[in-house]
Amino acid sequence: MGVYPFSRVRPSAKLLDVLPDRFQTLLPQRLDMLRRATGLPVVFGGAVTPGHELLLTSFQGTHGTSLHGLRVGTGRGLGGTAIAMGTAVRVNDYATTRAITHEFDQMVVVNERLTSVFAYPVTVRGTVHGVLYGAVRGQATVGDRAIRMAGAIAQGFAQDLDMPFPQNQTLHTQAALRELAEVAKLVGDPVLRERLRKVHQNLGGEPAVSVPTGLTPRELDTLRLAAVGASNREIAAELGLSTETVKAYLRGAMRKLGVHNRTAAVHAARSTGAL
Repeated sequence: MGVYPFSRVRPSAKLLDVLPDRFQTLLPQRLDMLRRATGLPVVFGGAVTPGHELLLTSFQGTHGTSLHGLRVGTGRGLGGTAIAMGTAVRVNDYATTRAITHEFDQMVVVNERLTSVFAYPVTVRGTVHGVLYGAVRGQATVGDRAIRMAGAIAQGFAQDLDMPFPQNQTLHTQAALRELAEVAKLVGDPVLRERLRKVHQNLGGEPAVSVPTGLTPRELDTLRLAAVGASNREIAAELGLSTETVKAYLRGAMRKLGVHNRTAAVHAARSTGAL
């Protein structure tokens, strides 16, 4: 079997200005999103290090730890091929394909028994910062729908990586500020709540944006799936609804958010904190 390329993003000649720490912090959440959106039994990934190697650090669905901490050079194996090509690649049978190098077969094929595998690079401004993998075991193959979902998640991941931090704020500082904002919302005493809000603002936290309370749980469900690139038919299958019902939920969400298409609805829901 050969390698099947998908997206056409071109990587830069040198992998400069990587953000391995930030990537590693966000990676587990994105892998969880990838697994839920695609239904794949195995997902994993890692960041490109300053030494220009892909370091695998986060895993879901693996049998053991043979892949943990594995370093993959550019052009080596499936992930290294994705980095070198700057595009997502998929193999239907990892063990027999001639399109990749096979120094990782012991871990991938023998230990984990993976068959059909894809690797999707996360690319920011032409530089690959890491790779998301999805895989199955047995006779099944990774389908095009899973690749589309992975592409949407990788694109959102890249946008998050490209978002600059406020001056002098680290990931941990931002997490603490978000937690402080959430605690403030739960405080019943209005005087104490206002004091917490001022502390949050004085520490550099962004002003809280009101979340639209009119969105129903089903409208939010449809927006979450639309956010990862699912079509109306795929959303309907995932939620056990008809496509007409899905369209109705999306129209309702668009109306409440004051926008006119699903892409704008997803952006609006994200910006208000609903997603």
